[in-house]
Amino acid sequence: MAKSDHITLELDGHGVRFSNPGKVFFPARGHTKLDLGRYYLDVADAVLRGLRDRPTTLKRFPNGVDDEFFFQKRVPRGAPEWLEQMTISFPSGRTANHLVCQDSAHLASGINLGVVDWNPRPVRRSDGDHPDELRIDLDPTPEASWDDVRQVALCVREVLCEHELTGFPKTSGSRGIHIYVRIEQSVDFTEVRRAALALGREVERRRPELATTAWWKEERHGVFLDYNQNARDRTIASAYSVRPNPDALVSCPLAWDEVPDAEPGDLRLDTVPARLRETGDPSAAIDAHPGSLDSLLELAARDEHEGLGDAPGPPQLRKQRGEGRRVAPSRARRS
Repeated sequence: MAKSDHITLELDGHGVRFSNPGKVFFPARGHTKLDLGRYYLDVADAVLRGLRDRPTTLKRFPNGVDDEFFFQKRVPRGAPEWLEQMTISFPSGRTANHLVCQDSAHLASGINLGVVDWNPRPVRRSDGDHPDELRIDLDPTPEASWDDVRQVALCVREVLCEHELTGFPKTSGSRGIHIYVRIEQSVDFTEVRRAALALGREVERRRPELATTAWWKEERHGVFLDYNQNARDRTIASAYSVRPNPDALVSCPLAWDEVPDAEPGDLRLDTVPARLRETGDPSAAIDAHPGSLDSLLELAARDEHEGLGDAPGPPQLRKQRGEGRRVAPSRARRS
């Protein structure tokens, strides 16, 4: 198909120009840009549950997943006037108009730009400073097994239940698991991150052989609970996002009783739409379960009283009270 070729998709009352539909985006499996678009239109209701009213960073792969990509925070100039946007402020004082993906036409417009996976912020358009989502990212170290990740996920569920919170797990689309918790939109990013750290430390206490909150890679083992994914300006691929790997794996929601046996390799661009039609969306009820972080924040206060200060944060995060040096232990010893 010639590079100048394009089609027009009639979606939600808009004509969306979709260029180079035959371009191969996943060479290992032969999936094209149009295959990616058809996938997202097939699962539109489910994927939009995690995107609607959320400012979203565009992660663009113009030439497919085997080529270079870049993040674009601002809606491109010349974008259709009907695209909905939200202005986000950064600590530097700068601002950017993020896409707010509201319907199938917005999905198709993003995919036309080369978006493969969607990266929404954990806030709603009504309030960009107070998250409505606690995000738990289970990131395995190279030596950890997939079963280790599943075991840690089940421990996370146990801790959440004890603190009257409801978690909704999904595969990361790689080697990990994400667990999303809908929360009341009442505390800021600092407090959500503080709650995530307290939760991670409690899981670490219960499963010390499997779980870690050690920020420095040289100190990690097993499965890292990445509390810093709750810091301001951090994003995670949304539910039902196709991930940019050779097999086009999907970050797919799971029911808790599926976690012990789930296999990420079974959840792909070419299998998930049928699964969704047959079994429904395990995360469909997430908005019906907003919870309070008060109990986890009480746990954080107890940890702090017992001498556990804040853990290291990402470079762009302002250093917190009680946080140690932001330098790897091996470098600190040399200095």
